[in-house]
Amino acid sequence: MTYHALVTGGAGFIGSTLVDRLLAEGHSVEVVDNLSTGSLANLAEARATGAGRFHFHQIDVRSEDLVRLMQRRKPEVVYHLAAQADVRVSVKDPVFDADVNILGSLRVLEGARAAGTRKVVFASSGGTIYGDVSELPIKESAPKHPLSPYGVAKKSVGDYLFAYRELHGLEYTALALANVYGPRQDPNGEAGVVAIFAGKLLAGEPCLIYGDGKQTRDFVYVDDVVDAFSRAGERGSGLLCNIGTGQETSVNELYAAMAKNAGVKAPPIYAPARPGELQRSVLDPTRASIHLGWKPWTSLEEGTAAVLAWARESLPA
Repeated sequence: MTYHALVTGGAGFIGSTLVDRLLAEGHSVEVVDNLSTGSLANLAEARATGAGRFHFHQIDVRSEDLVRLMQRRKPEVVYHLAAQADVRVSVKDPVFDADVNILGSLRVLEGARAAGTRKVVFASSGGTIYGDVSELPIKESAPKHPLSPYGVAKKSVGDYLFAYRELHGLEYTALALANVYGPRQDPNGEAGVVAIFAGKLLAGEPCLIYGDGKQTRDFVYVDDVVDAFSRAGERGSGLLCNIGTGQETSVNELYAAMAKNAGVKAPPIYAPARPGELQRSVLDPTRASIHLGWKPWTSLEEGTAAVLAWARESLPA
């Protein structure tokens, strides 16, 4: 069954990949993005293949214009990925973070309510909403004690989704994402370590690892994540679902795999550990398997090879 979708943050790394997937499935797609971090280049494929079914709107999710747009275009399913996504920015300026991530999300929910939208699928954060959890892999039932304003905001939006479901009958699924990586991820800034390593390795520059490199993360490939979003459009209503591999990978292991693929033999450079960094993080994806019929299928070797191939093509001639 095809439907009319709206994707906030649709010019971003994950958002644009989702847009391509939705168009390939035959849906019509509205994209909302203020282009503060997203790029129209990420939507080149969508613009080329989605004639008549794809529309782009340069709007900030904090703007009342968003509510008016949604009321006019009446999306059936809203995928809310727009966010201030830098944990360090949230610590430095928690008011700005809350403005975008909480009040911006409320605009999206008000727009969905005004439009008669049947469902909102929300990009939450498996790395921050739970805080420092000792029992791994982390289940959705774990206590949620976020340690950053960003995590607090993501947790708060989950509470608003529950309230809107109870008050207004607006269905939702919240996806707690692990460390998402893949093509289109920006290697500048606090992107993901995979994108940063890819850029450095291909430029012949040394890669920096903070701490001893034994800290672990749950790296999940963007196409697998987008598959979960697509499934959540019809399934998993009223649930928070972890979207990860359930496998821990140390930063050292990640570097070794990527360096080998890039043909680089030089070791990384180690720097002092960053204060407050979690030592271990891995999500239990069992609930997503049961309720979304979702499982990750891309191995770290395949995924990082795809990132390196994309990065090579993206390098200036």
